[in-house]
Amino acid sequence: MKTIFLKGEMRSELGTRTAKSCRAEGKVPCVMYGLADDNLNFAVYQADFKNLVYTPNVYKVKIELEGKNYDAILQDIQFHPVSDMIIHCDFMSVDIQRPVVMEIPIRVVGNSPGVRAGGTLMKKINRLRVKGLIQNLPDFIDVSIEDLEIGQSAKVSQIQVDGFELLNSPANAILTVKTTRAIIQAATETPS
Repeated sequence: MKTIFLKGEMRSELGTRTAKSCRAEGKVPCVMYGLADDNLNFAVYQADFKNLVYTPNVYKVKIELEGKNYDAILQDIQFHPVSDMIIHCDFMSVDIQRPVVMEIPIRVVGNSPGVRAGGTLMKKINRLRVKGLIQNLPDFIDVSIEDLEIGQSAKVSQIQVDGFELLNSPANAILTVKTTRAIIQAATETPS
């Protein structure tokens, strides 16, 4: 799993007023939990989140606070409902000896005979929930569509993983090749 580096400043004062002043300075109030001792409250510049948030990829985050480095994952993020600016982030500290639960994006691999025949590939699930040690988690989970004909689906149970487990229901469809109206219409038309 790839790593992104963030540099933050510790926050000693908490509350709405200090969070608003923090945002006015172009920073995002953050909290990191899951540590042996108390939660850490800190702030990171808004621009530093560009490569972490506005991407389909999932990253491990290395946060530098007062000269100490912490390994974490982005657990939750809150956006302003009108301006869509980041207003708060939650990070969870990770220990390389303990498994973590997170969502990993899927990547479609191959060409489907059903799509070549005129079907449409429908993505039902964009990310799969997994549990495993952080060093064993991949950047993407590959889902092959090489054998999908029209009307068939790739299910969670068909994915082979190593070093971590999938938490989604095995019966869930990830991708489906649907019939288009043009194919149905062409099949029902009779030649004159």
